[in-house]
Amino acid sequence: MKKYRLIFATFLIGIAFTSCEDELNIEPAQEISTEVALSSGENVENILIGAYEEAGQADSYGGDIQMLSDLYGFTNEATWRGTFTQPRDVFRKNIFVDNSYVRDIWLNGYEVINQANLVVDNIELVDEEEQDNIAGQAMFLRALTYFDLVRLYGAPYEAGQENSQPGVPLSLEGVIDYSGNLEIPRNSVEEVYNQILEDLNNAFEMLPASNSFFADKYAAKALLARVYLQQGNYTGARDAANDVIENSDHSLTDTYEEAFNNEVDSDEYIFAFQVTTQGGGNDLVLHYAQEDLGGRGGDITVNPEFIEMFDSETDDRSSFFYESDDNGETLTSKYTNQFANIPVIRLAEMYLIRAEANFRLGTSIGNTPTEDINVIRERANANLLDNVGLDEILKERELELAFEGFLIQDLQRTMRPVGDLEYDDERLTFPIPQREMDVNSLLEQNPGYGQ
Repeated sequence: MKKYRLIFATFLIGIAFTSCEDELNIEPAQEISTEVALSSGENVENILIGAYEEAGQADSYGGDIQMLSDLYGFTNEATWRGTFTQPRDVFRKNIFVDNSYVRDIWLNGYEVINQANLVVDNIELVDEEEQDNIAGQAMFLRALTYFDLVRLYGAPYEAGQENSQPGVPLSLEGVIDYSGNLEIPRNSVEEVYNQILEDLNNAFEMLPASNSFFADKYAAKALLARVYLQQGNYTGARDAANDVIENSDHSLTDTYEEAFNNEVDSDEYIFAFQVTTQGGGNDLVLHYAQEDLGGRGGDITVNPEFIEMFDSETDDRSSFFYESDDNGETLTSKYTNQFANIPVIRLAEMYLIRAEANFRLGTSIGNTPTEDINVIRERANANLLDNVGLDEILKERELELAFEGFLIQDLQRTMRPVGDLEYDDERLTFPIPQREMDVNSLLEQNPGYGQ
């Protein structure tokens, strides 16, 4: 969310000076006291803006989380051809503990969490009529971040099991000076999921139905649907997705192309991070696009095997690619505007969740699975299907949501192999960054990465 960088930087500079008229009362920005940084409700709200800005950085939802999640899942669908070794190692499923991309996703994630914690801890400073909205947004960002951290750094969630395997540390109190002992152990995967669900349910109750481009109650409910699906809680996933489809004001764009490369959020975007021409960039464009569109020439190229998955010649998605002027390779057309907002949750995903959950439960809440899949296919001008099974639904997810960061999680939650690796292979879980292992003696490294 690049537009917030200047706002938050200005906030930091502003609170470093407690009085413009008292030159003796100056605090360096890097040494802001708790009393100054948290002296007003306005400052607390600005910390929330900072959390949005941090979450929208390249190290998080500005591209790296989505990109690495797909590189982890790719086998024949796409190939990493870039020169950077760190993403290549993820693509090859051969990651080292000092991988800087893996490190920075962790560090940036915990910075977002810490800022969200500070907002929640000090919400009483905010005007009473705004407290629920501000706290709800902070809880949404905390839940979103923890959900991806636990899926990347923790072993897969197993439906119906205790899920006592190590997840990630739960840090739920804000820290502003980092001077104390900050060592905490990893919580279990189950404990992390419980916190995510608590935050999202609270956020849904606290947030308004519409909230400009900030998180609103239906962003929280849509993320709940995603979390429930990951857990195998199909009733919860179905009902949450149905609520968003039926009761939010979101609608699918008229064409598949219109769902991407938008500098203003489309009606399909349930939640997106904002990018502007003044302050920003989009790392998905950087690694997926050719140079004249703001990319590096196509670090990630689409293979014929993926295009051959489409079963309808009229499907717009089957031709939503272009040949790179830089290297002649096939690139996705989803990322061709470096100043486009980055959608994190689209309404199309809710139709896919409702279809899968209804199918698994043998229900037709909101619509039948076939009808929901055909809603997605009709928008793309694909041939409509007479009937769908689970394989068709899962394939439709891969076709519709390709290159948006879903692949490794979908393969793992459905216990499908990733190439020659089983879904729960140790190599399909990120290592805890070596930097964190060095400073936190309570952390336990993931299997396969040493201690």
